[in-house]
Amino acid sequence: MTVRRISLVAWHTFVESAQARIVYGVAIFVLLLVVTALVAGPLSAGEDVKIVKDVGLALVEFAGVLMAVIMGVGVIARETDRRSILSLLAKPLPRWEFIVGTYAGLVMTIVASVAMMGTALLAVLAFTGGADLRLTVALSMIAGELALLVAVAVFFSVFSSSALVSVVLTVGVFVAGQLSADLRSFGSIGDVPAWAASAMALVGWVLPDFSGFDVKAQVVHGEPVGRETVTLTLAYGALYATGLIAGAVALFSRREFR
Repeated sequence: MTVRRISLVAWHTFVESAQARIVYGVAIFVLLLVVTALVAGPLSAGEDVKIVKDVGLALVEFAGVLMAVIMGVGVIARETDRRSILSLLAKPLPRWEFIVGTYAGLVMTIVASVAMMGTALLAVLAFTGGADLRLTVALSMIAGELALLVAVAVFFSVFSSSALVSVVLTVGVFVAGQLSADLRSFGSIGDVPAWAASAMALVGWVLPDFSGFDVKAQVVHGEPVGRETVTLTLAYGALYATGLIAGAVALFSRREFR
C-alpha cells in the first residue's frame, strides 16, 4: 500500500535524522539562549525581553537552516555512499515513494526541532517574565520556511551527485531567495536597462521567496501579523515545495545506480 510504504520511509528517515542531532542542537540552542538572557539582564525592563526574543528566533532559524541543508543534502548522498540505495530500490518501492517519504521524514525532523527550540525559548522567556505566545506565529513561519528549504536541498541532492555542489547550490538559492522581492523591483532602482530589469524580475519570480516567511521583527515588536498573510505564505511554500519534490522525483527516476 502506497501510504504505508511512504510512512515507513518517512519514519526511517526521521529516526536516522533525529538521532543525536536534535538533542545536541537543542542543547547548544538553550545554552546560547541562557547566555543571551544573562547578558541582556542588566538592560532596561522590556528591552532585555525583546533582545531575548529577537536573538532566540534568529537562533532557531539559523540552527534550522543548518539542519535543513545538511540533512536535506546528506540523506540521498548517505544512502548512495552506503550502497543501501540499491537494496531499497530492489524492493517493491517505487522511486517516487522513496523521495516523497524521505522528504516527509526530513520535514518531521525539522518541525520537531523547531518545536523543541521554540518550547525552550518560551520557557526562558517565562522565567524572565516575558512569555509571549505570539512567538508561535514566527515559529510556524520558520518551520514553513525550513520545509521549503529542505525541498530545495532534496532537489539539488538528486540533481547533482556531489554533496558539496548540492550544498553550494542550496545555500545560494536560500540567500538569493531572501532577496527575491528586491530582484522583482530591481527596475525601480536607478537607471536600469529594461532588459536587465526584466531579467532580474524573472529571476526574482522564479526563486523561492524566503523573505516572505520572515515575520520575526513584527512579532518581537508586537506588530500584528495577519492570519491571511500567514496562511497564504505557508500555502505558497507548500505549493513550491511540491513542485520541487516533483522535479526531484522526475530526476531520480532517470538516475542510474551501480
